[in-house]
Amino acid sequence: GALQSVLGSGYFVGFGRAPWTLCRSEAAICPLWPGLGGPSVRDLEREKHFDAGLQMLWADARKARRIKTNMWKHNIKFHQLSYREMEHLRQFRRDVTKCLFLGIISIPPFANYLVFLLMYLFPRQLLIRHFWTPKQQIDFLDIYHALRKQSYPEILCYLERVAPLISDAGLRWHMTELCTKMQHGTHPAVHDILALRECFSNHPLGMNQLHALQMKALSRAMLLTPHLPPVVLRHRLKTHTTVIHQLDKALAKLGIGQLTAQEVKSACYLRGLNSTHIAEERCRTWLGEWLQISCSLKEAELSLLLHNVVLLSTNYIGTSR
Repeated sequence: GALQSVLGSGYFVGFGRAPWTLCRSEAAICPLWPGLGGPSVRDLEREKHFDAGLQMLWADARKARRIKTNMWKHNIKFHQLSYREMEHLRQFRRDVTKCLFLGIISIPPFANYLVFLLMYLFPRQLLIRHFWTPKQQIDFLDIYHALRKQSYPEILCYLERVAPLISDAGLRWHMTELCTKMQHGTHPAVHDILALRECFSNHPLGMNQLHALQMKALSRAMLLTPHLPPVVLRHRLKTHTTVIHQLDKALAKLGIGQLTAQEVKSACYLRGLNSTHIAEERCRTWLGEWLQISCSLKEAELSLLLHNVVLLSTNYIGTSR
C-alpha cells in the first residue's frame, strides 16, 4: 500500500509520457525550460532510464510481496530466509523508505513541479539506485563512502582511548597493539580481531556500554543518521548489526562462490569496503575474512562486528579512496 501511494503520486505520474511533462492529466506538455521546443536527446535518454527504473522498482515490489506472503503462509522468520531473499527485503525496505519522502511531499496540489526540480537537483539524496545512471552509481557510492570514512579515525581513536579501561592485561595489550598496527597502515589478520571479542561483550566496548559520541561515529560509518537520542542510536545500531549478522550466516550457508560479481561488491560495500574500485577476487577474499569473523561471534559480541566495519576495511589493499 505504501509503495502504491508513492508510485501513484504526482511525482511519478508526472513522467508518464516524457520527462519534460510534469503531469499526465495536463492537456498540454509543459516544458521545464521554456523555449526548448521539445525534448532533447538527453531528455529522451532520461525518460528511457526513468521508465526502466520504475520497472525495476515494480519488479522488486512484486518479489518482496511474494517473499512476505510465503513468510506469512509458512510462519517463516526473517533469519530463516535464504541469503538472497533476506538481502532483497533489506534493500527494498530502504528503497521504499526513501521513496515515501517523495510521495509525501508530492501530495499537495502542483507539488509535482517542485518534486521534479528537487529530483533533478539532488538525485543522490532523493532517488534510489534504480534511477541512477551507471556513472552516477559509481560517483554516488564514492561520495557515500567518503562520508562514512570520515568517521573511521574517530572510531579508532576511541578504541585507543578506552584500551586502558580494559581489565584484562592481555586483552589490553592486544587492543593497544591492534590500534598501533592500524595507525601504521597494517591490515589486521582475522585472529588479531577475534582475539579481542571478549572486550566487545562488556565494559567498555559492549553494545550497551558504548559512549554516545562513539555511537554517533559508528552511525555515520554505517550510513545511518547520527542526529538522534543515544537510546535510539543504540537501538538502530543493534538492529542494523543484527541484520548483517543474520545475512552473514545465510551467506556462509550459501557460499561466497555462489554470488555474482555484483552481489559480491554490494555485500562488501554494505559491510564498509568501497568495492567499486577493487577487483572482484580481492572483494571475495575480503568478504571471506569478514565471514570468518562474523560467524565466530555470539549475539553478545556483536559490538565487535559493528566495529569490524572500520577494523577490516580501513587498511585493506586498494582502499586508498
